[in-house]
Amino acid sequence: MKASFTGFVGALLLALSMGVAHAAEPAEPAVKKSDTGICHDKTSNSYGNTKKFTAFASMDECIKSGGRAPATQAAAEPVVKKSDSGICHDKSSPSYERTQKFTPFKTVDECVKSGGTLPKK
Repeated sequence: MKASFTGFVGALLLALSMGVAHAAEPAEPAVKKSDTGICHDKTSNSYGNTKKFTAFASMDECIKSGGRAPATQAAAEPVVKKSDSGICHDKSSPSYERTQKFTPFKTVDECVKSGGTLPKK
């Protein structure tokens, strides 16, 4: 009887330790910035292959840290550029083409909601 109880306790401890180890595994980050400085979100073909990375909660945070979007994503020109000074420029803005350091947004509304402001007329 003692041997079966000891075996049960051992099995229980093993099961608990495995459960704790499993629960301690970190969740996959929303964005991985590779050692080469490329920001991969979960839609990127390289997301799963990127093993050495810095984790970020969003592409915006990753890009602001000095990272860049993958070449396949960077090819599409943003509709709205939020400059480093926080001004949201859409394609009708005279400063749109001159704005080189920016965070891309799909809409002016998204840009303003992120803390950006509209350009002065």
